[in-house]
Amino acid sequence: ENDVDNTELVELVQRGRFARTRGRFPAPVLLVGGKFICRSSTLARSPEIYGRTSYQYLLHGEAMPQAEHDNNIANGSPAKNGMVLDGEYPEDSNKEWLVDKMRNTDIDLLHMLNVNVICDFMVEKKKVKFGLNVTSSEKVDREQRYADFDLISIPYPGCEFFADYTNNNYMGEGLKFDWTQQFVDAALQLPDNMKNIAEVQWNDYMHWDIVKLTQNYVKLLLNCLSRQNSTGILLHCISGWDRTPLFVSLLRLSLWADGLVHQSLSPEEVVYLTLAYDWLLFSHQFADRIDKCEEIMHFCFDFLKYIRSPIFSLL
Repeated sequence: ENDVDNTELVELVQRGRFARTRGRFPAPVLLVGGKFICRSSTLARSPEIYGRTSYQYLLHGEAMPQAEHDNNIANGSPAKNGMVLDGEYPEDSNKEWLVDKMRNTDIDLLHMLNVNVICDFMVEKKKVKFGLNVTSSEKVDREQRYADFDLISIPYPGCEFFADYTNNNYMGEGLKFDWTQQFVDAALQLPDNMKNIAEVQWNDYMHWDIVKLTQNYVKLLLNCLSRQNSTGILLHCISGWDRTPLFVSLLRLSLWADGLVHQSLSPEEVVYLTLAYDWLLFSHQFADRIDKCEEIMHFCFDFLKYIRSPIFSLL
């Protein structure tokens, strides 16, 4: 069991839902051993936060009280001196204050869910489109608001890579991601207290094929769950609808096979659950991925044969 005040949870979600891109706030999707596995998108940048908040104001009349802003400034808000809060470019004080408020509310939500480990699958520090940074991430928050969390950067190929998997006759063995591409600027980074987890040579990650890369990341996530000082985990990529469901689904199925979750469900029922809930309900663009041959979902279920060993068990 995990005691969470539902009323306060809903309030935090409503107040901080624009802290992350597309409004995809941290959502608990699995409870094992009293620990939540949560999922979300990555952090939004100030233009998206301000744009979505303004849209809600125009559409529904929702707005942040100006009096609250003024009170924060009077009490020494970090935005009072025009400081750049997200480290990207100067904004007016209203925007800076709003970014700070949203991210702090996001942190409050993570604390309520007892999350202390954040796993980021992005291969970029910030997502760039048309030469502009369109998202941020905890690992490059210059105010270091997320410094109290164990931040794990475990870069993993996006959905486009899985067109190579499809064109390789659905064979992942020997298929490697090109880490030298210009947009790839996030390196694998583990906190010092996790570098010996799973007895893996993490410095070799760029040489692993997609099967070994996924195996070792699953090992890492399972080990994070089993650590006594781990109280909850957040998983995210950019939007949270390709790489994130891949690993949430693999964790759910692995833990089910161990008898640790969903003990009443048959194999068919747990597959239905993870397809409908982990993938489709959280907006996996299935038709688009099939049309582009980016069959990351196929890889997920085909990959199950590679984690049958007891080393992927928490028992």
